[in-house]
Amino acid sequence: MMILQWSKTQIMALLLLIYVGLLYIKEGNRLNKIAHKSGCNWVYSMLYIVSEVAVLFDGITAATVNLTDKVPRVVNLLLHLGMFLSYEMFVAVLFWYWIYVTVGIPENKLTKALYLLPSTLAMCLTVLFLPGLEFIEGNFTCYSMGTSVYICFGTVAVYIILAAAIIITKKDYIPESNRKGLTTSYIFIILILAIQIIFPEALVSCFAVVMCTLSIYLNMENPSLHELEHYHYEMVMGFATLVENKDDNTGGHIRRSSAYAELIAENLRKNKKYRNMITEDFMINLNQSAPMHDIGKIGIPDNILQKPGKLTDEEYRKMKEHPCIGGRIIKNTFGHLYDGEYENMAYQVAMYHHEKWNGKGYPEGRSGENIPLCARIMAVADVFDAVSAKRCYRDALPLEECYNIIMKGRGEDFDPDIVDAFFMDKEKVEEIYCSENHI
Repeated sequence: MMILQWSKTQIMALLLLIYVGLLYIKEGNRLNKIAHKSGCNWVYSMLYIVSEVAVLFDGITAATVNLTDKVPRVVNLLLHLGMFLSYEMFVAVLFWYWIYVTVGIPENKLTKALYLLPSTLAMCLTVLFLPGLEFIEGNFTCYSMGTSVYICFGTVAVYIILAAAIIITKKDYIPESNRKGLTTSYIFIILILAIQIIFPEALVSCFAVVMCTLSIYLNMENPSLHELEHYHYEMVMGFATLVENKDDNTGGHIRRSSAYAELIAENLRKNKKYRNMITEDFMINLNQSAPMHDIGKIGIPDNILQKPGKLTDEEYRKMKEHPCIGGRIIKNTFGHLYDGEYENMAYQVAMYHHEKWNGKGYPEGRSGENIPLCARIMAVADVFDAVSAKRCYRDALPLEECYNIIMKGRGEDFDPDIVDAFFMDKEKVEEIYCSENHI
């Protein structure tokens, strides 16, 4: 009963964490059955486990620090050591999570070691100075104070500064949907740290752990959110494939051209000129928009789409209407279902992917950078797959000839920068080319 008296806050926090964990596992397993992929993020799973351990030790020490007459000092010190180490580990793993969802875990071993250095050093110093820990009697409860406590606070401060530097400098790599979770978890840990420093006997550190873990779950790691994303993507792909079947295809063109577009955007992102334009949200929207580029073909008669020979002038004029038809479909249908940025990009990809850099394309005869970037990217991806795949009116062209067509169009049909980005990774291009039973 005395444990409940001193540890009721931590017990409530622990129960809340357990509830979130059960939901996370249940929903993650359901997503795995639906989407055939893990619904659980391994970094967040690690963060959750460490948070449970930290709150558990916090609850135990909140009681034992008030029972120094019954609990031997060495036991109290060891329990406090467990709490300090678990909190230091929590902020380190939280930092790794922030890195994971922004720029990704670094591959360079030296960078990894530097990121781990503050927590490793803090843990060693915490053990070294643990014997000097003091148990102080406050107005409402007893609490611990000493160098080990300051080291623990210092570790949190160091990782907060490191995270702020990375998040600010890499903000374009953070999807808008993740910013809320990152921001709220960041604010919670700063506010609660400040309260704990100003009012040491408040013992509210567990709230920082719970609120961070809960905020990230609700805004970023809830498998139900990923389930909605999965359904969205499957619906788009299903609808686009249905339209493509009118063109005597089976969806291979959609998947390959979308993959080429994503590869081009990733390579183009390395160009300083486009670094601030191709944000993570741009990449996500392009991935969802690219399959919709030929949706307007639903309005073109089958006898034109499936004609084995050359189109007449009248048939070609009819075929050239599909970008405008696609744009109208997206505005009138999909535009009511999704956010403005996605709707706008899907519209631009469908409407302008047949425009040419020199202004001789259709439907509006736009030129240069007056053509939206997403449509300029899609133009190269679409043409390359069109010439490299078998169509009802001709066989697939040899790969080298396809490369030559793209290169000859540089500065004429296509944006030179985008052509250069396309050729940056020919090995990956050929992987995509060989996919989906292409050859």
